[in-house]
Amino acid sequence: MALYSEKVMDHFRNPRNVGSMENPSGVGEVGNAKCGDIMRIYLKIENDIIEDVKFETFGCGSAIASSSMATELIKGKPVSEALTLTNQAVVEALDGLPAQKVHCSVLAEEAIKLALKDYYDKNGIEYDHSQFPCCESCGHCHAH
Repeated sequence: MALYSEKVMDHFRNPRNVGSMENPSGVGEVGNAKCGDIMRIYLKIENDIIEDVKFETFGCGSAIASSSMATELIKGKPVSEALTLTNQAVVEALDGLPAQKVHCSVLAEEAIKLALKDYYDKNGIEYDHSQFPCCESCGHCHAH
C-alpha cells in the first residue's frame, strides 16, 4: 500500500491557493518546532463569507497538502462554517494521512482558526474564546 493517497500527492504536487494576500481580513500562523513545519493562512472575508484564502507553508509534503486541502474546504463558505473545520475533515478529504503526519492537519485547522480569531479581533467582533487554540498553553502557535 502506498504511504500517501493520490489526493495527498495531487495537493502536494499542485497545491491550491498558494501565496500571500494584500490587506487580508485575518492572518493565522502556526509552527511546530518539533517537525519544523510553519503555516500561514490569509483570509479575505466579505459579508461573513470567506471570499478568498491563501497559504504559505514551509514543511513536508503532508503539511503542504493539508494546507491546500484546508483552504479548499473553507473557500466560499460562511465564517461560521469555516470555524467548525476539523483536522479530521482535512484528513478525510485527503483520503487519509500516515499516523505520524496527522499533526500536519491539526496545524492547518489551527492556522485557519487563528486567522478567524485575527479577523474577529481586528473588527471588534465578539466570539467564544473556547473555539480557538490557546496559544499560551500549547506553545506551538501564535497569531500575527
